[in-house]
Amino acid sequence: MAGSALRVAGRQLSQYSESGAPILLRQMFEPKSCTYTYLLGDRESREAILIDPVLETAHRDAQLVKELGLQLLYAVNTHCHADHITGSGLLRSLLPGCQSVISRLSGAQADKHIEDGDPIHFGRFALETRASPGHTPGCVTFVLDDHSMAFTGDALLIRGCGRTDFQQGCAKTLYHSVHEKIFTLPGDCLIYPAHDYHGLTVSTVEEERTLNPRLTLSCEEFVKVMSKLNLPKPQQIDFAVPANMRCGIQTPPS
Repeated sequence: MAGSALRVAGRQLSQYSESGAPILLRQMFEPKSCTYTYLLGDRESREAILIDPVLETAHRDAQLVKELGLQLLYAVNTHCHADHITGSGLLRSLLPGCQSVISRLSGAQADKHIEDGDPIHFGRFALETRASPGHTPGCVTFVLDDHSMAFTGDALLIRGCGRTDFQQGCAKTLYHSVHEKIFTLPGDCLIYPAHDYHGLTVSTVEEERTLNPRLTLSCEEFVKVMSKLNLPKPQQIDFAVPANMRCGIQTPPS
């Protein structure tokens, strides 16, 4: 990680304190796709980023950015989503200067492409990009530079994981991604997923290493479980994926 990125003392809970904590974190929810959007900001420089914005809630997100007096640098996507259209395009219009960001391996268009190991800087902080393919080839996990929190997209959910039966998914690849790129983080590192369907908001690496019913299996057992999920097709996939392949570059709907 670049030396200019601050390593925060105090870790985890201190970062939630509204009095004196240098990093600002807001977790927001979109109910139709059960998507979490995360706003992270540097309280000193006022620079901020959004992770996994949704089109329908882009106006809400932009309003919050303005109310908090932040400058949104990037609207970042953990992958090319199949269950909603990204809000990146609309945010670029609502907040001039904001750029859309996605992994180069996603194959999607964006203002900025990232790869494994790339930092995304905002003020004194940075997120490390960790490639975590398997749900899709372009999935990434974003890890705060002090390793106190990780934004895992669909690779790792709370007591679950993303499906692997479409968009070039691969259960074996996902298993190794989670174990090698996420479970190697400190046990108290907070896990913030892109979705939750049961009302849970946050977990930890240690919880998921020991309690995740799928990812505590052997790789062979995990692959078998994933092959038998028989999940319905995502309702928005036919229009969400084509729109997200133009990640934030498309002219947003009015």
